[in-house]
Amino acid sequence: MKINTLHKILFLSTFPPTQCGIATYTQDTISAITNVFGENLVCEICDISKNKIVNNKVRFTINSKIKADYSKIAKEINNDNTIKLIHIQHEFGLFGGTYGNYLLDFLDVLKKPVTFTFHSVIPNPDKKLMDFVKLLISYSNSVIVMTQRSKRILIDNYGVDKKIIEFVPHGTHSVNYESSKYVKHKINLEHRTILSTFGLLSSGKSIETALKALPEIIRHTPNVLYLILGKTHPNTIENNKDTYRDSLKALVEELKLENHVNFINHYLEIDELLDYLKATDIYLFTSKDANQAVSGTFAYAMSCACPIVATAIPHTNEVLSSNEGILVDIENSKQMAIGTIKLLSDDKLRESMALSAFEKTKASSWNNVALKLINIYKKSIHEPLKTSYNYPPIKLDHLKKMTTDLGIIQFSKISEPDINSGYTLDDNARALIVMCMYYKQYKKSSDLLYINTYLAFIERCQTDSGTFINYVDKNNNTHIKNDYVNLEDSNARAIWALGTIVSLKKHLPKTFVTRAKLCFLQSTLWMQTTLSPRAIGFVIKGIYLYNSAEQDKSISIIEKLSKNLITNYDVHAIKNWNWFENYLTYANSVLPEAMLYSYLITGNDSYKRVAIESFDFLLSKMFINDHFKVISNKGWYKRDTTPNEYGEQPIDVSYTIQTLNLFYKTFGDPMYKKMMQIAFDWFLGKNHLNQFMYDHTTGGCYDGLEKRNVNLNQGAESSICYLMGRIIMEQQTAISAEKLIQLYKPKVNTPLLLSNKNI
Repeated sequence: MKINTLHKILFLSTFPPTQCGIATYTQDTISAITNVFGENLVCEICDISKNKIVNNKVRFTINSKIKADYSKIAKEINNDNTIKLIHIQHEFGLFGGTYGNYLLDFLDVLKKPVTFTFHSVIPNPDKKLMDFVKLLISYSNSVIVMTQRSKRILIDNYGVDKKIIEFVPHGTHSVNYESSKYVKHKINLEHRTILSTFGLLSSGKSIETALKALPEIIRHTPNVLYLILGKTHPNTIENNKDTYRDSLKALVEELKLENHVNFINHYLEIDELLDYLKATDIYLFTSKDANQAVSGTFAYAMSCACPIVATAIPHTNEVLSSNEGILVDIENSKQMAIGTIKLLSDDKLRESMALSAFEKTKASSWNNVALKLINIYKKSIHEPLKTSYNYPPIKLDHLKKMTTDLGIIQFSKISEPDINSGYTLDDNARALIVMCMYYKQYKKSSDLLYINTYLAFIERCQTDSGTFINYVDKNNNTHIKNDYVNLEDSNARAIWALGTIVSLKKHLPKTFVTRAKLCFLQSTLWMQTTLSPRAIGFVIKGIYLYNSAEQDKSISIIEKLSKNLITNYDVHAIKNWNWFENYLTYANSVLPEAMLYSYLITGNDSYKRVAIESFDFLLSKMFINDHFKVISNKGWYKRDTTPNEYGEQPIDVSYTIQTLNLFYKTFGDPMYKKMMQIAFDWFLGKNHLNQFMYDHTTGGCYDGLEKRNVNLNQGAESSICYLMGRIIMEQQTAISAEKLIQLYKPKVNTPLLLSNKNI
């Protein structure tokens, strides 16, 4: 992706190697923005540090205690036209002077837009503090807070205009939802019940609250191990003496807890930290700061699916409901013991709390936070801030995790395959298609095993009449649902999948192609009797692909089925409703796509006309104000009615991208290519919730975008459909790169060939 050096965001903050919460927060923020948008939006640092270190991230440094530094660096920043906005991470102790008022020298000189993130919002301020905060805010275009309570305090106690206050929750790392038993085994703690607390140690953490609760907890659960994770905060060590940690160790000895407490006394890298948290049975949050606006440690524990017993500070009061944990009074060890024992006594309660905590924090993943921040920046900067999404690498981990020797499992609970949901022809046909697409692109021989598995499942589902069953239970038995559910669409998807294999006969093993042809030909009798419009569409796709490699009489089936679609269109299409039915449901784009395939194979201009008219109509219903919106599944969109909102599924995004791709290849109109990009960006947060539908950690895709939340289950259909779209976008990128190479390829003059006669 091209680097746009004309757009930079400068963060004024501490930054690693400084070890403090704000430094880590800023590092995670920048990593998230880079992850989501690539290097086309450059983030740099003005480090609040005594160390004059400049590197590819740290552009400037300010010594917080040297007043002259503030105005000096502000002048240097003004001279850089590529810096479009300064994002200040504000904490009162971070800057020099009373309340950190040296920062005013910086702001007085600065001539760039400013956004603040307030890490502390102190309630009930005296007049001096209130006036200072209001003065700071007067320099900014927006103020970001991480809790709703902080927002209310700024409005009610400081008189700040609510229009400039933005709520963005503390970011959390995306983790794979998995059993603590698995992670315990990984870190050699499988025989212990794990309690944990983490963060840079200081007296404000009040770890002693948990230590004093431990004797009672151990009497109930003798194998408890309490992990105190993290080194001591550097600001609390004086004359090389770690007084607070020493006091905690003395308390451990006094209470005879040596076999039940383990100090992990070093700065934990994120992967190590997340493993400890995922292994935790109950997280103990012990802060005694009644005014602590936000806690990153608490947010991280929730995101790792930890049931929590927490002291009641503003952040925990606002976020932790009874569904995720238990609140106790500050420094109340007895309540902490009672709450912990309650959770240890009820495995199902802990499991439900873990799931609820995980789901609640998914919206605050760092990638989603990055999306929110960029939208705030765009409103604050006077000129357009150009951004484009950074496409994630293609990742098959979740697809393969969902696959057994029989086929791909239908559903998952979050990212864990739900074997009890069984298998479907639908999903295995789609899995076969996407794995063929991937194999054609990358030619990895190990993936042939998966192609064989999905093809074998289709063969297993075919009946003697050439039709297919759709539902197979976890024990490979035919499910009773096959007797009463309409199977036309699933049968038609099998034809699409079989046609895909035959079309790739130059790339795939001959045995695969032969098996697919046999299956396909056995089905030709019922193909022409297909009635459902979408089933017709899938069958036409399959036949077109088959005939791209094998010239066959089945072209006559396309003619018959296409006439059926044309008849549907002629019956239902009227002014302002150019469609095949009186409603739009799911997988709508397969209908104009099928008509275009019919035109390409027959040359019939009426098919081309209907393909274009119907697709233009559909696009007008899905692309609104440069945003892509899926037809809601909360009651389909009927003619002459107002469409329902929300209830959007990845399958429709993927099918729209597929159809746009065919139209772009056929007609070369760049509008189709732009629409493909907009539609795919739906997966990456360009949707009404501004949340990712793709899980970078697992490689899976969430099942649905609802009005206020994302359905976090990563079933086969959704994950496969994302991959279909992603591979098409990768193909487009490769085509664009090849065109660019050809455009700038040096012109080589052809040497003049001279015959002997001309010499």
